[in-house]
Amino acid sequence: MLALAIGVFIAYRAGFMRGRRDVLAPAPLRPAAVAATAAIEVDVPATIAPVVSSAVTDDAVAAERARLVRSLERENAQLRRASRGIAAKVVQLETFAEDRRHLLAELAVARTDTARYRSIVVDLENNAPSLLLDTSSMPDDLKLIVGIGPVLERMLHQLGISTYKQIAHWSERDIDTFDAKLPEFPGRIRRDTWVVQARALHQSKFGETLPLRERG
Repeated sequence: MLALAIGVFIAYRAGFMRGRRDVLAPAPLRPAAVAATAAIEVDVPATIAPVVSSAVTDDAVAAERARLVRSLERENAQLRRASRGIAAKVVQLETFAEDRRHLLAELAVARTDTARYRSIVVDLENNAPSLLLDTSSMPDDLKLIVGIGPVLERMLHQLGISTYKQIAHWSERDIDTFDAKLPEFPGRIRRDTWVVQARALHQSKFGETLPLRERG
């Protein structure tokens, strides 16, 4: 009896555990359910993928646009700096060109004056001096008068002036006349007081005091 009771209990216990496993195990899916599940698994990625791809594309476009904008701003800044530098160089070149034009104009005037003085010197050296107004007098060294150099001495000889006495006798009108005949040296006769110096040099050389010049 005891053995029979133990056997019944074991059989009951085994049946109870098997029934519990059957309850807890998932029920097999029917064919229609399997097809619906497959459709869901296929449709979900197909629906989400374009949205994800569109978002990624928009971000890439925005990033590329931002990069292009930054690049354009850098290029514009470089162009502005370059244009300012070019403008400054243009102004500097214009200033140099203006200075060059002034220098060339001054050089042309200087060359003209030099050519005129050279021509005067050549003419004075090549041509024999004309007859002096006072042939009885020996020529004085007119270069001792401050303001008269070799060129002016030759020019005065050409005009018939070779002695201190002649210059000492010049009146205001004579000074104006000879000043007009020496256009390359305007105003020098009065500025260097040739008449006063000539009177002093004549007195020192010959011991003769000349009368004051006439005012006429």
